[in-house]
Amino acid sequence: MYTFEDLEHIIEELRSDHGCPWDKEQTHESLKKCLVEESQEVLDAIDNHDKENLCEELGDVLLQVMMHSQIAMENGDFTVDDVVNGICEKMIRRHPHVFGDKKASSPEESLALWNEIKKQEKAKKP
Repeated sequence: MYTFEDLEHIIEELRSDHGCPWDKEQTHESLKKCLVEESQEVLDAIDNHDKENLCEELGDVLLQVMMHSQIAMENGDFTVDDVVNGICEKMIRRHPHVFGDKKASSPEESLALWNEIKKQEKAKKP
């Protein structure tokens, strides 16, 4: 079975000098439509209760994340590790009832904590 690391190497290879001409010419802008289309296909699979197709379509969305991350790395902006680190930090930060000392005994309380932390984070941004 392939791993996340294997996927990283496949994307690097596709965009390398000897990779795929189509993949090599893609940009953030050119891939926008693909990301929207693949996301819609995930929603369709959910609506249709199509678990097999859902797995495939989630893979297609992951491919888009990987392509955008690879392009960003090539531009010196960020890496896929930065993306993973950022979402891990956010999930830990926004779940103090799981990873900290806050209490939330219902989904509503959990969501209220999430929204309050999100509001505080946005207020700190310039």
